[in-house]
Amino acid sequence: MNPPANITDPLVLFMPSGKRGRFPKGTPLLDAARSLGVYVESVCGGRATCGRCQIEVQEGNFAKHKIISALDHISPKGPKEERYERVRGLPDGRRLSCSATVQGDLVIDVPQDTVINAQVVRKAATDRVIERNAAVQLCYVEVEEPDMHKPLGDLDRLKVALETDWGWKDLLIAPHLIPQIQKIMRTTLPDQPPVSPGKWGVTAAIHRDMDSSRPFIIGLFPGLKNEAYGIACDIGSTTIAMHLVSLLSGRIAASSGTSNPQIRFGEDLMSRVSYVMMNPDGREAMTKAVREAVNTLIGKVCEEGNVDRHDIFDCVFVGNPIMHHLFLGIDPTELGQAPFALAVSGSLQFWAHEIDIDVNRGARLYTLPCIAGHVGADAAGATLSEGPYRQDKMMLLVDVGTNAEIILGNSTRVVAASSPTGPAFEGAEISSGQRAAPGAIERVRIDPQTLEPKYRVIGVDKWSDEEGFEEESWTTGVTGICGSAIIEVVAEMYLSGIISEDGVVDGSLMAKSPRIVQNGRTFSYLLREGRQGEPRITVTQNDIRAIQLAKAALYAGVKLLMEKQGVETVDTIRFAGAFGSFIDPKYAMVLGLIPDCDLAEVKAVGNAAGTGALMALLNRDHRREIEKEVARIEKIETALEPNFQQLFINAMAMPNKVDPFPKLSEQVKLPPRKSAGEDGAAGDATPRRRSREDRAARRNRD
Repeated sequence: MNPPANITDPLVLFMPSGKRGRFPKGTPLLDAARSLGVYVESVCGGRATCGRCQIEVQEGNFAKHKIISALDHISPKGPKEERYERVRGLPDGRRLSCSATVQGDLVIDVPQDTVINAQVVRKAATDRVIERNAAVQLCYVEVEEPDMHKPLGDLDRLKVALETDWGWKDLLIAPHLIPQIQKIMRTTLPDQPPVSPGKWGVTAAIHRDMDSSRPFIIGLFPGLKNEAYGIACDIGSTTIAMHLVSLLSGRIAASSGTSNPQIRFGEDLMSRVSYVMMNPDGREAMTKAVREAVNTLIGKVCEEGNVDRHDIFDCVFVGNPIMHHLFLGIDPTELGQAPFALAVSGSLQFWAHEIDIDVNRGARLYTLPCIAGHVGADAAGATLSEGPYRQDKMMLLVDVGTNAEIILGNSTRVVAASSPTGPAFEGAEISSGQRAAPGAIERVRIDPQTLEPKYRVIGVDKWSDEEGFEEESWTTGVTGICGSAIIEVVAEMYLSGIISEDGVVDGSLMAKSPRIVQNGRTFSYLLREGRQGEPRITVTQNDIRAIQLAKAALYAGVKLLMEKQGVETVDTIRFAGAFGSFIDPKYAMVLGLIPDCDLAEVKAVGNAAGTGALMALLNRDHRREIEKEVARIEKIETALEPNFQQLFINAMAMPNKVDPFPKLSEQVKLPPRKSAGEDGAAGDATPRRRSREDRAARRNRD
C-alpha cells in the first residue's frame, strides 16, 4: 500500500489516456497506473518475468501539463529488470513498470503494442462505389531483344513498345530503375505467358496524374504482373486510419487504424505546437513518430490483406493542418499564432520514399489541399466525400475532434470555419473520461423519476440493468466514460432535471437520490460506484463545464457560418469522423452541439476524410475536383468575428439560451427552462457565473 500523495510529490501523466496523479517517490509505475485506472498488462504479478508491463519515458518540457519529464526521473534498472533484459531483451527506451519507480515528474507512454485491451479505433471503410481512373496503370509489353544492327538501348526499346501497344509518349522513368533495367528485362520467371520469339515480356507501372505532366515509369517487372495497390490514409490528431486498395479492381483489401503516437507530446493540436516551440528536437520527434506509425500500419493492412508492401505504388494522405505539416516534416509553429499561416496550402505530390514511407521505391504520394490555417486536408477530403457543393440543400458538415472543422454550403456557396473544442469529447480532461476502449461506458440512460442510470460498456452486449451484466463485465471491467457517453450522460442529466439549462447540478436533489453527491460547493452525479479494483465513476460540475465549453465553441462556429450564408436553419447535417459515427443525433441536439434540424436529416457518415482520400486514390479526376472546389471555399476566422463571444455565451446553455429548437421539441420533451447558481440552488444565473461565461468566451475567441 503506497502512502498518500501530497502536493509536493512528483506528478505522473500517462499517455495516451491522459490520466495523471501525484505519487510519492519510490512508487512503482505499475502501481501508479493501476491506481489511476490506466490499463497496463501484467501476468507475472510484478516479478519482472512476463514483460507485458512495458512503458516508455517521454523526455521534454510539456508546458501544457507543467511537467518537465526526464530519464533521470525514473529509477535505474534493478537486478530483476536487468535479468529480464539480458534473457528476453527490451526494445530501446522501454522499461518494466513493475520494477521502475517514480523519482520525479514524468510523462509515461504506454505503448499500444503491449496493450491487449487497447483503444478501439473505429474508422471503417466505405461501401461506396467509386468510378476508377487511378493514377497508376500496369502495362504488359513484349520488348524486342537487342540487335547488333539496331543499337537502341534497352530503356528506349521499352519506351517504343509502350508507345506502340499502349500509346504512352514522352515517358520519364524513376531514377532508381535505370540501373536495374537490363537485369529486369533479362529475367525469366516460371509460369509466365509465352513470349514471341526474340522478345522479352515485362510489365511497367506507369504513373500519370495531372494531364499537363509527363507520365512516369515508376516500376518495372519481369513477365506479367497483375497486382498494384494503393493506400488512402487519414492522419487524425488522435487516430490514424488507413485503407489498402487494389488499383486494378477498386477492391478494399484491408482497413485498419491505430492511435496517433504524437498524443504523448500533447492531446490537443496547440499543445503539440507548444511542444515544438519549447523543445529543439520536438518537430523531428513528432515527425518520426507519425511516420513510424504510418509504416507500422502499412505493415498491418498488408498482413491482413495478404499483400506485399512493395506492391503499393500510390499513396494519398489527408490530415488537419498541423498533422499535415508534421507528417511532411514542416515546422507547424506559424499555425499556433495569428494569422495561422500555412507553409503550403495546395495539393502536393512527390516520391513516397522521400519522407521515409516504406512502400515500393517508385511509389508516388499525393496530399489533398488544405482549406485554411485550421481547416485542413481532412476537411477537404470530407468535403469531396459528401459534396455540399454538388447539391441544392444547405448542408452542414461537421468533423468533431480536438479541433472541430465545420463546412456549410450548397452548390451556390460554401463557407468553412474551425472551432477549438479541445479533447473533452474524446474523454480527456474529464474526471472519469477515457478513450473508446473495452470497459468504457459508451451509452447512458437516466430514469427521470428515480434518477437511476443504466449504461452499456464497450465489449459487453448487455445493458447494466440486465441480468448477467456484472458477470460479463468482469472481463473488460468498467473503467470510465468515452466521448459518446459523455454527450449522452450530460444530455440525460439535463432531460431528467439533474442539471439546469445553464449546466449546474441541482443540489436539492440530494434529498431525492443518493446519486447526487456534494463536492464542496458543487455537486456531482454518481454513475457507478465501482467494484473492487475499479474506479468510482462520477460526472462532476467541472466535467459538465468542460463539455459546455466544447459544445459552445462548436455551436458558435456553426452559427457564424449560418449568419454568413444568411440562413436561420440548415436542411441536412452530416457528422464526420470516427467520433461522429457514435454520436446519437438526438443527444447531440439536446446538448446544443448542432442547430435544430429534422432528426431524420442528421446522419453519421463515418470517416468522410478517409473516404475522400480513397476517392482521390482511385480516381485522379477527384483530385482536380477538390483542388478546384477548395479554391472556391470561403474561410471564416472565428477569432476575428465581433459577435463570436455573444454566440458562445448563448451556446453555453442547453440546448441554447436564445435559439429555438422546434423540430427537436416535436420528438423530445425538453424540460421547462430554469437556471441555477453555482452552489446548486435553483434561481437565476448569478453575475459571478455570467462573468465566468464571459471569460470563457474571451479565452475561446482569443
